[in-house]
Amino acid sequence: MTGRAGPRVAIVCAVVTLVAGVAGLVVSLVLSAFFFDEFDAYGGFPVPPLRIGITAPPGVPGPVVTEAVGSTTSVNNDVRVRVWVAQIARDGVYDIRTGGDVGGYIHPALAFGRDRSPGWPLWVSVAAIAVGAGALAFALIWRSRSGKAATPLPDAVPLDEPIRPGPLPADPYQPSDRGVRLEQLKTLAALRDSGALTEAEFQAEKRRVLDS
Repeated sequence: MTGRAGPRVAIVCAVVTLVAGVAGLVVSLVLSAFFFDEFDAYGGFPVPPLRIGITAPPGVPGPVVTEAVGSTTSVNNDVRVRVWVAQIARDGVYDIRTGGDVGGYIHPALAFGRDRSPGWPLWVSVAAIAVGAGALAFALIWRSRSGKAATPLPDAVPLDEPIRPGPLPADPYQPSDRGVRLEQLKTLAALRDSGALTEAEFQAEKRRVLDS
């Protein structure tokens, strides 16, 4: 695609990709925060020193518990935050013990949940933003360069070819004899009216023109 149509199409496609990537990123964050995340953590902020112990049923490998403090969210004046992430190998009944130095206005309550947020929409959105930004930069450079390129004139004559004069256009108007006599009579009448010719001279010239 050449000319100015190509850069315009490239710019439109790049802008659409960039907008779609930003919209996808926003939608992914909203879905992860309010729909996919089923985590209901204990209330309380700041997070006090806490301890947890999980004993697996007989014959089941013990869960791997990792401290992973997440961001806080407020629901009905209750501050919620993730404190631990436990990798559970198998369903069963587990013995859970908690403890810690808690006091003051903080009243923690332990709750469980899981995060079902898929990771691919976020990465796809980020990739779309990167591709859209790169394509937009390329399209703008393409348009600037195509605007500076010289456009050849149609049917241009090469510089080394001599210019040959063409035939002169023919005069489309060829006055007739009657038209010439009428113009002469108008001139004689104007001279008589201005006083340059007498009436006798006007009549003599008039006969001469009509007889010619």
